[in-house]
Amino acid sequence: MPDAVDRILAQWQAERPDLDASPMGIVGRIKRVGRLLEHGLGEYFAQHDLQSWEFDILATLRRSGPPYQLTAGALVASSMITSGAMTNRIDRLTSRGLVTRRVDPGNRRSVLIALTEEGRTLIDRAVTGHVANEDRLLAGLSAAQRDQLADLLRTLALHLGDEAPASRT
Repeated sequence: MPDAVDRILAQWQAERPDLDASPMGIVGRIKRVGRLLEHGLGEYFAQHDLQSWEFDILATLRRSGPPYQLTAGALVASSMITSGAMTNRIDRLTSRGLVTRRVDPGNRRSVLIALTEEGRTLIDRAVTGHVANEDRLLAGLSAAQRDQLADLLRTLALHLGDEAPASRT
C-alpha cells in the first residue's frame, strides 16, 4: 500500500528521472514517523499532566536507581539540550514538587537533582502505561520486524555519530 512519501517520490521520478530520490524516501519516512510517534506519545503524557521532556527527566532519574538522583551535568549528558535549558526544566520540575535540587556534599561545585516521593509516584504510574502506549504505536510491526527495525536504526544512529553518554552520577 503506498504512503504519502511514495507520492512525493513519484513526483520526483516524473520531474527528475535522472535523480535517485530513494534517500529522500527513507529520511522522509523517518521524519514523518517521528512526528506521528511524538503526537501519540504527547497525547499519553497529557493524560498524566506531563510534557515529553518532563517524562524524560523523571524517567532518567527513576532508572538511575536508588537514591534516584543525578548531577545536573549527568542529566545534560543524557539529553540533547544545553545546560541552560536543563536548568530551566529543573526549575519547572522543582516548582511542581517532582524533583529537588541541592549541592552535592561530595563536590560543592556540583548540583544533585533527586526525585521527590511525588515525582517517583508519578513516573512509576506513567511509565507502565507509556510502555503499553509505545507497544500500541508499534502494533503494525511483528516482533521480528521490530527487532530488525531496532537494529537498522541503531546502525544508522551510530553511523551518524550517536553514542551512549558515559555513565555519570
